[in-house]
Amino acid sequence: MILMIKNQKVGTTFPQIMDPAATKPDDWDDDLDGEWEAPKTSNPDFKGPWNPKKIDNPGYKGPWVHPQIDNPEYNEDPELYAFDNFKYLGIDVWQVKAGTIFSHFLLTDDWETAKAEIDVINTIRDGEKAKKDADTAAKAAEDKPIEEPVITEEEKEDL
Repeated sequence: MILMIKNQKVGTTFPQIMDPAATKPDDWDDDLDGEWEAPKTSNPDFKGPWNPKKIDNPGYKGPWVHPQIDNPEYNEDPELYAFDNFKYLGIDVWQVKAGTIFSHFLLTDDWETAKAEIDVINTIRDGEKAKKDADTAAKAAEDKPIEEPVITEEEKEDL
């Protein structure tokens, strides 16, 4: 519903009104057809939704800008994030597949150390992969149904 203010008639607030010239048809049966409602027509008195008048504000100075105030206690420290030894590593991981394992993290700025550690980590990973493959094959062998032995005609004669 649209709110109209100041000297507006009550019936002029809607863009469409019931057609005052419409009459109920002679063959209309309220029991069978339901209650009759007149069709709607455009409201000639409707002038559109009400909008407040806008006037310029002579005291408007533009959008508010936050003042920048210097902090007298601030001291710039270029070594703020430099550590001799990292004790913890934080990682935010969103994973889709359950069972993913993360291990062997290396944080260094020395390429030779990184290459040596990569070789060690790859050796460990290859061993873990071989063990997993062996476990998977062993489980598949356990789950495999036992096949009935095939007896040839010669073996049948020997029995």
